Amino acid sequence: MSKILVVFASMTGNTEEIADLIAEGIQSTGGEVELKQAMDCDADTLLEYDAVLLGAYTWGDGELPDEFLDFYEDMDQLDLAGKKAAVFGSGDTCYEQFAAAVDILSNKLQERGADIVVEGLKIELNPSSDEKETCREFGKKFASVAVSVG
Repeated sequence: MSKILVVFASMTGNTEEIADLIAEGIQSTGGEVELKQAMDCDADTLLEYDAVLLGAYTWGDGELPDEFLDFYEDMDQLDLAGKKAAVFGSGDTCYEQFAAAVDILSNKLQERGADIVVEGLKIELNPSSDEKETCREFGKKFASVAVSVG
């Protein structure tokens, strides 16, 4: 089974809850998953895993949160060719760009050569009961695709 890393940034706990639920989904498939906060992780840590998930809330009018900026910039030094990846995040539809951090991170992963194997997951604020299951299913799907493709 693949080693999967989940790197996330969370201010209010919404994105952390999403990360935990995704990890539950991965673990339910027998997958090995490790969660790290973006501030406590170097970008080159991505190279140590078979597959990676990045998660962030969207700050302001569609920006990455400050605690993800160093990690994001350090990704410019990485060759992620062939790395299986996906992105998730929380956002607020009262802003013009809903959960834009998901798109920003997805674009960076693709720019660095990673294969986005599951479409990004965007959750409004904190996950509802139904969305909690959606998060778990996202993790299950990612684990199965990351393993079957890789």
